[in-house]
Order: sequence, then C-alpha cells, then structure tokens
Amino acid sequence: MSTITATPRKLPAGAETTKRGVHFRLWAPRHQKVELVLFEPDGQTVRRVSLMEPETDGYYALFDADARAGDLYGYRIDGHQRAFPDPTSRYQPLGVHSPSQVVDAREYKWNDAAWPGVKLPGQVMYELHVGTFTPEGTWAAAIEKLPHLKDVGVTLIEVMPINDFHGDYGWGYDGVAWFAPTRLYGTPDDCRRFVDEAHRHGIGVILDVVYNHFGANGNYTGIFSTSYFSKRHPTEWGDAINYDGEQAQPVRDFVTSNAAYWIDEFHFDGLRIDATQAIYDDSSRHLLADLSVAARKAAGKRSILLIAENELQQVNHVEPTDAGGYGLDGLWNDDFHHTCRVAATGHAEFYYADYAGSPQEILSAIRHGYLYQGQFNPRQKKRRGSPTRRCQAAQMVHFLQNHDQVANSGRALRLNSLTSAGRYRALTAVLLLTPPTPLLFMGQEFGATTPFSYFADHDVDLKQIVRDGRWGYIRNFPRTAKWGDHGELADPSSRETFEQSKLDWDECRRHEGMLRLHRDLLQLRREDPIFSQQDWTMLDGAVVGPEAFILRWFAPDENDRLLCVNLGRDMDWRPVPEPLAAPPRGQDWRLLWSSEQFNYAGAGTAEFNARDWIIPGHTAIVLEAIPLVE
Repeated sequence: MSTITATPRKLPAGAETTKRGVHFRLWAPRHQKVELVLFEPDGQTVRRVSLMEPETDGYYALFDADARAGDLYGYRIDGHQRAFPDPTSRYQPLGVHSPSQVVDAREYKWNDAAWPGVKLPGQVMYELHVGTFTPEGTWAAAIEKLPHLKDVGVTLIEVMPINDFHGDYGWGYDGVAWFAPTRLYGTPDDCRRFVDEAHRHGIGVILDVVYNHFGANGNYTGIFSTSYFSKRHPTEWGDAINYDGEQAQPVRDFVTSNAAYWIDEFHFDGLRIDATQAIYDDSSRHLLADLSVAARKAAGKRSILLIAENELQQVNHVEPTDAGGYGLDGLWNDDFHHTCRVAATGHAEFYYADYAGSPQEILSAIRHGYLYQGQFNPRQKKRRGSPTRRCQAAQMVHFLQNHDQVANSGRALRLNSLTSAGRYRALTAVLLLTPPTPLLFMGQEFGATTPFSYFADHDVDLKQIVRDGRWGYIRNFPRTAKWGDHGELADPSSRETFEQSKLDWDECRRHEGMLRLHRDLLQLRREDPIFSQQDWTMLDGAVVGPEAFILRWFAPDENDRLLCVNLGRDMDWRPVPEPLAAPPRGQDWRLLWSSEQFNYAGAGTAEFNARDWIIPGHTAIVLEAIPLVE
C-alpha cells in the first residue's frame, strides 16, 4: 500500500524507514512522471510499481506502508522502462548498476555511547584502503588488525573512500553511490562494526570523501537532473559539481547531508575531504563552510575532525566560518613530503623539481608548515600557497608516504624501497617527533615493501582510456618517460595490480626492527614531556652541514631536547659556533635515542660526547639535557 504523507526525514532524499513503513523521496526536477519500483530479492523481478507525487523544488515523494528494510527498489523516469538506482542509496548489494536496498540504520546496536570523539592535539593518523589492507579486503578482517594499530600508537584511522563504484576493485575516488558503503568490503553494518570496534580500542576513524566529481561509470545522477553538474567549472577528472549555478541548492543539500550522514549513521569521527581546490563554488558562502557546520551538528556532543587536501595550500580552510573561512581543522602538507622525498632519493623530477630537499627546507616545513606561502612558482606559473602564521602546528598533517605519492613512483614503490635504510629511519624520526600531526600509510609502520599502484576496474571501453591517462601522468617523471607499453608499468585495469597492492602481513614479523622503531618513537612522542606538547613556539633549528640540521626544543624548565639529523656521511662538527647546540646552564647533553640502534636493524650508535660533536651519518639522534657532572 502506497500513500503520500508528511513524514519527518533525516536526509533530503533517499529511502528512510519508519515504524509504519518506508518513505521514499527523490530529487528529479524537470521530469513529469516518477515511479517507485520494488523488486523481488533477485533484483530483476518487479514486485510492484507505484506512482510518486511531486513536491516543491523538484522533489517527488511516496510513503509505502508495505515496504521494509532489505527491500530492493529503483526509480522509473517519464515512462522509461528501466528502473535506475537511487542517487541517495544507502546500499547497492548487487552493484552500482542494480537496484538499491532499503537500509534501517537503527538496527545496529552501538557500544560507543561513552566515546567522546577526537580532537586534533595528540593524534597519530593512519591511512588505509580497506580492500588492500588485509588479504581478505573486508571490514571484518580489518577489525582483526585494530589491536596491532593500538599497540603501534595509532590514534586515528583515515579510511580511503568507501562510497560504491563500478567494478570489483578500485581506490574509491571514482565513487558514484555516495551514500552507499561499497558491497566489496561487507555490509553497511560491517562498516559500523569496524568504527564501533575502533572506538572500543580507543582509536578514532575518519572517512575520505570526494565532493569534486562523480565517477564516470555507474553515475545515474544525470538521469534525474543535469543540474548536478556545472557547465562553468571543469575538473581533470570530469565535470565539476554544480555548487553555484542554477538549481544548486538541492545539490549543496545533497553533499552537506552526505557529510552529516557519515557522522550520524556510521559514527565516523570526521572527514578527510579530497582535492578541495576542485570544489568550485563562487557563492557568497562556500560549500565547505556549510559542510563543516552540518557535520558538527550531526556529531552533537562528539568532537570531530575535518581535514582537507588542498593543492593550492589555502589556509582559509582552517579559519572560522564567521571570519570568512571554512571552519575545518587541518590541512595535508605536501611540501613536507616532497622536500623529504628529494632529500631521501635525490630525485627532483616533475613536481619534485620545486624542491631542493635541503636541510633548510625540511627545517622550514617543520617550523612553518607550508614551504610555499605565496611565492611565485615557476613550474605552475603562478603564486602558490598562503601564510600559516595563524595556524597551529597540529593543523598541518605531515607524511612520508600516502596513497598518491606511493603510486606516483614509476613502480609504485614506497619510500623505504627508494632510499637507504638509515636515511629512512632518520626521516621517520623527523616525522614522528616534530610538532605537526603525523600520518602513516598502511604498512609503513613495519616497512612494507609491497607496491601500492593505482587500480580501477572499468568496462572495456574505459580501460584503455584509464590506462593511457595513468601512464601519461607517470611519464611526466623523466625516469619513466619511455616505459609502460611493454609491461614495465602496472596496468591499472588489471586485477593483478590490485592483488599485488595488498599488504603482506608476514613482513610485520620479518621487519620487526622497523615496527619497533615506530612503536618506540610514538611512545616517545606520546609520553615525553617535551615532544608531546606539539608546540611550534618551543622550537628552533639550524643547518649545520650540507645534509645535516638540528632542532632544539626550549622547555620552560630547561628540560630541553635536541634532535640532530644527518642524512649524509659521518660529520665531525668542530668547531661548534651554534647557540642551539649549547646545553642549558649547568647542564650537559646525553644521548636519549638513536635511529641506528641495533634493535631497529641499525648499525649502532656510539655514546654522545659533547666535546667531540660527532653526528653519525644517515642517523637521527635525540639528546636530553641532564645536570652537568665535571
């Protein structure tokens, strides 16, 4: 039995369950006839067709007293024989081209009522792709790894996009069903269970979301309205989304409600927003400002984090909305990664050519965040970045690896496979001990050597386009300019590429030294009274050699710390005319930690002698101030 009735709703559109049935609502402006089609469990046999009634602003609605959670459904438009999936579908159990499923989020019984949420200070982030994080590639298998992450010292998981997409594997950035957790990793309740279990282990979870474009295959939003797309703002991935043109308000509502949905119905602790420079919005109030308000309202008393990836490096993202900002919490800092990558490998190609990889660059990134804060960039032929002087250190998210940067090497190799073991350990210390918020990419904590390639399962007509596009991008790096056609580069459309990108968890046992290095550094970051403060104002630094620098933490009680990093050969630093090397009055320096300890698979480090000032090569050492004994 189908009727029209006023029904309270959480989302502007989609199928929402009540005690009396299911309320369906769809935005389909400029269409004359919209029908709800309910299917049998096979997803092909039609059970019932009901005419939906028009509402204001292009919406159609229907209350079906006989519909229940688990029912499969779709919509017919203007007499079209095919029933299309719901753009606001909460689940696509048979794939993105098949009927949607009614989901009752209230059926999952949460166990995290006491969970307060997450705040930025003290976070250690960990990016993972559910499909390659474990051999099984499921939420259930990922749950089994939560004790490992807790033991290492991870406090906040960042899950790569999970909205459903075409095919059997992919990164998730070409999602088309934005409200539907992909069936590839399990059910929506499996996703909820992962978040619930993470909270039980004291770990927060944020979700990577893509609001700059839709995927090309399986996107049916245009069937219902062409107003989803902008005619003025193209992106490198396809049509931009209409946030500022005609009929933009329902599109804005679609996106802000999506952000709130993940926070509300899945208890995610925030969002990482992909490529915000491609979220084009010339409105007086930017979409991201509305999104931040909606997400925090959905969280209620819980604290959440909203973090942006922004290639233009615009700090207005983290400025308050009442001051014209977007009200987000943090920003990825590619500059830190890029200069460390050049320092570690010596490779300065394509966008890495914007960096020297010098000790001064690394120091500046640690102390100021962005390296480009408004200077002219010759490669881009424009000014890049904005000043960070009003930012806090924790608002800058630093990393040595992430999904993009690993995949952007010719063979999708991780940084530890591209540099010396000593340099890598030293840079890991820089990442994990300095004030900005550190982010690890899955497997980084045990020195994973498995590649992480770009992979996407597309139909035949798109496979060659995707392959050519990916290889064309990789060929911007001169080392790979002539490769790919004969199998030298991983084929993104191959299932083998996806399978090879899965972590080998036996490496966790084989690389015990690397795992211990990360565990010890994160314990030092968490428990040391100086490192744990994440305070830029305590920090000063100096270049002391061609590949060497020191960082000094000035503590109010003079319980200072000194981090000495040498990415070159052993350095006999004498004389030492550098004030930052001087211990506090009446004190001396003592070796507290070294990246070359034997139990990290290092070569060993001699006891530090403040008279000799030998800074070992390919090493980071931490010195602590202690009372002077003559």
